Amino acid sequence: MSTVTTAAAAVSIGKPKLKTSAMIASFADPGQKTTSAPFGHALVAAAEANPKIVGLTADLGKYTDMHIFAKAFPERFFQMGMAEQLLFGAAAGMAETGLIPFASTYSVFAARRAYDFLCLDIAEPNLNVNIIGGLPGLTTGYGPSHQATEDMAIFRGMPNLTIVDPCDSVDIEQAVPQLAASEGPTYLRLLRGNVPTVLDEYDYTFELGKAKVLRGGNDVVFVSSGLMTMRALQAADALAKHNVDVAVVHTPTIKPFDAATVLAELNTDRLAVTLENHTVVGGLFETVASAVVTAGLGKRVVPIGLPDQFLDAGALPTLHERYGLSVDRIVAKVLAELG
Repeated sequence: MSTVTTAAAAVSIGKPKLKTSAMIASFADPGQKTTSAPFGHALVAAAEANPKIVGLTADLGKYTDMHIFAKAFPERFFQMGMAEQLLFGAAAGMAETGLIPFASTYSVFAARRAYDFLCLDIAEPNLNVNIIGGLPGLTTGYGPSHQATEDMAIFRGMPNLTIVDPCDSVDIEQAVPQLAASEGPTYLRLLRGNVPTVLDEYDYTFELGKAKVLRGGNDVVFVSSGLMTMRALQAADALAKHNVDVAVVHTPTIKPFDAATVLAELNTDRLAVTLENHTVVGGLFETVASAVVTAGLGKRVVPIGLPDQFLDAGALPTLHERYGLSVDRIVAKVLAELG
């Protein structure tokens, strides 16, 4: 269905008309507190403290917020052009000399186009190269060529690779210096532009490899990552109006996975639900399900995520509603499960 068609359908049911720009709009809600380009500014701050940090991109500096670093440190920035394999190969070489590269491109290009270079040049020698992947999951309406709905599934099987799926600007700002300081390669699912600022309202600090309980609840426990933690918190507030008490566990590090924290929350009689901006195949849901089975909990886990299919192009609000990532769809799913 075209963007024009979906916009017309929205008008027909009393919703405002969505313009084509909504395909690339921020997923932030109208009026929501946001922070501009948290990754770019955090990388500059980290580079001021550590002269070994360098930045690279594959012709996508403006669209991965790497342009902020390029302006601050032009002598430490490298534009590799539309050549993702060269991007990773060069980053590997820099890491071999003791530098700490942050290399940005779109997630689809990192996962699909340059996998072998990341695997053999970076992960196998366990080099400190930090891959910054833009447009993860359903954060663009430009269809399957740009929607990295399966990036975590592709990368989870790669030895040595740490995978981080941040919720908001707080996660990103705090993650960058920790990624620079950690050994081995990392893959960060980047949220760029005007990124919601959510976790500052909770007693929360990002710790690489750790999950955090953001709120307690007696009826349901949400285990979420990425932007879906924001939606989980919003859905928990909405479900409270239905007298449903929801706990939220945020898991910004997908690999290595903090099974101990998550399983401690799941080992109850509450309804367990995972929420992720990723296909239900190979991402957070299957990570959690594997931990549950391995621990012998015998616990049912309900997945909320993207379907195992190529998604439509269109306006982001329309697509999030269509594919079940909106707050309304989350609330409806939980209420149906509770019966």
